[in-house]
Amino acid sequence: MLLFSMVAHEYAHGWAALKQGDETALALGRLTWNPAKHIDPFMTILLPLMLAAAGAPILGGAKPVPVNPANFRNLKRGDIIVSLAGVTANLLIVVACVPVIMVAGWLGSVIPAVATPMALLQRMSVMGIFLNMILVVFNLLPIPPLDGSHVFKYLLPPALARPYQRLAGAGILVLLAFMYFVPAFRTIILSPALFVQSLAQRLYLPFLLPTPFP
Repeated sequence: MLLFSMVAHEYAHGWAALKQGDETALALGRLTWNPAKHIDPFMTILLPLMLAAAGAPILGGAKPVPVNPANFRNLKRGDIIVSLAGVTANLLIVVACVPVIMVAGWLGSVIPAVATPMALLQRMSVMGIFLNMILVVFNLLPIPPLDGSHVFKYLLPPALARPYQRLAGAGILVLLAFMYFVPAFRTIILSPALFVQSLAQRLYLPFLLPTPFP
């Protein structure tokens, strides 16, 4: 579910860039649902493994989709649209997971033979709501190079926007520092996801099937 959500996020960036006039992602083969094209050896594999081995909060990411804003028909509008496309895709997955849970529950109740796979699909969709909300909140943080920074920079005076964008090179270090030294940081990330999960649960809870899965 996490892999699918990350691919959807990156695909949305590339698709939005294409619609704004930039064919860079398409030309480089990144406008694809093939997960292998979006895996970054360090960010997707090595960094999470190293942090997990160290017992630290796990941080990772997919390979960013290459975008050339100079090709946008309107630079500012295109930059904002492309930057928000990824989190929009994650929000759409959140919304779609609720009816999937309901339909799977109905199918499992009327066709007992498919109850177990439908229960598994439901658990995946429940996790999909939580994971995608985390991706939404995390990527909207105004910390370069996260998506939120591409919107926040337009709220700053030009004299501050330029040095702010240059922080992108140290963005991972800034995020790790927040995760380690700001106790409320993880609460900021998790609280909206838990809140949306609780709201969605009111809708899908009556449809949940019994499951052999822990």
